[in-house]
Amino acid sequence: MKRTAFALIFACCTLAMMAQDGIKVNYKGAKPTISDFAWALFAAIDEDEEESGDRPAYAIREAMIRQRNGLPQDEGVTLIVDEKNGYILYEWLYESYVIRMEMCYWNEADGKHKLFAFNNLASYDTADGRPLLTETSDLSFFRYNNATKKMTYCDPPGFEVQYADATYALPRTGKDITVKKWNKDGTTTKKKLKWNGRRFTK
Repeated sequence: MKRTAFALIFACCTLAMMAQDGIKVNYKGAKPTISDFAWALFAAIDEDEEESGDRPAYAIREAMIRQRNGLPQDEGVTLIVDEKNGYILYEWLYESYVIRMEMCYWNEADGKHKLFAFNNLASYDTADGRPLLTETSDLSFFRYNNATKKMTYCDPPGFEVQYADATYALPRTGKDITVKKWNKDGTTTKKKLKWNGRRFTK
């Protein structure tokens, strides 16, 4: 458990260092799309020579490349890229396990920033539905500046991520994050983290 916790801290620190100067988001048109944010994150990970271990975002990248080239996805893989709602879902069903990753973004109330999130905290065992925590599990946030066209790593705005006993669902529609908590007695509870234009409130 300590080893996993250390790995999570290391992963967060690596992302912070990777994005300290800002990640450039290239796009065409009036504003970036969810795909533009995703490709910017992929490029930043590629440029980080110190990054080690598995890179979950690469699974999404490979699926998006296959979709772009009109190729079928690998067995068990589902990819949804919803540009209209600013949402990406990658799901891989392998034996009794589901690996689920999401990306989305929110417009901030000041009209000058956007908040981009990459969620890799929704994997679980279909036998009992309990969440699976690995060394690469993380829920990361980046704040995008419309003027500089760069996004920088930031702490979860308004809440702390519970790594051991919760799964998170980013919104495809609406603005709120759904948290499903697994209690010690085997029951589950759900709550919403409500987006107010700048941060999430419980």
